[in-house]
Amino acid sequence: MKILIVDDEEDIAGLIQFHLEEEGFQTEVCHNGMEVLPRLEKHLPDGIILDLMLPGIGGMDLCKRIKEKYPHIPILMVTAKTGETDVVLGLELGADDYIRKPFNIRELVARVRTVTRRTSEPGQEVQGTISTGKIQINPTAHKVFVEGTEIDLTLIEFKLLQLFAGNPGVAFSRDKLLDRIWGKDVFVTDRTVDVNIKRLRDKLLSEKERLETIRGVGYRFRDA
Repeated sequence: MKILIVDDEEDIAGLIQFHLEEEGFQTEVCHNGMEVLPRLEKHLPDGIILDLMLPGIGGMDLCKRIKEKYPHIPILMVTAKTGETDVVLGLELGADDYIRKPFNIRELVARVRTVTRRTSEPGQEVQGTISTGKIQINPTAHKVFVEGTEIDLTLIEFKLLQLFAGNPGVAFSRDKLLDRIWGKDVFVTDRTVDVNIKRLRDKLLSEKERLETIRGVGYRFRDA
């Protein structure tokens, strides 16, 4: 898999690049936000590590632009900011996960593996085409249609919908969703789950009420 590292701090970008390549990834590096979109037009990576504090185009704006054009590319947002508002905003703009500086390099590599994992563990999601109510999910083409209109989902949103729609009526706790979607080797907060659920629900148009919140438990997808 090829990972694009976007960070203006050359030493940090170099450290990330070294450890990812040690783990078998191919990497490219951009130190300026202005370089990213032109590069994506030529070669699409399998994932992006995106620092928020960038010259040229800021990370938040860049995240939004990337997800508008390439919603299937997972983004791991890196931030030196400590405020939860910045993290929530980044997730709402489409980031699939985030990690704060200073970070543990092994944790970062584990998170990269998680957000770029294209196939799920056996038995977690239905692998064939799913049709439920006004929703059609094609896992092979990685496409989702609601009322006949294609909707853009991030990788995390797609995996959540695939899991819910393939298991209608089943209640999933936040911990269970964290294990199945993000992986057991990655630390992600409950807030990350809630933000991604909200973002997915907002995209489901007339079907959004089927993604139910169960107070004190988690979430459930109501059968059509």
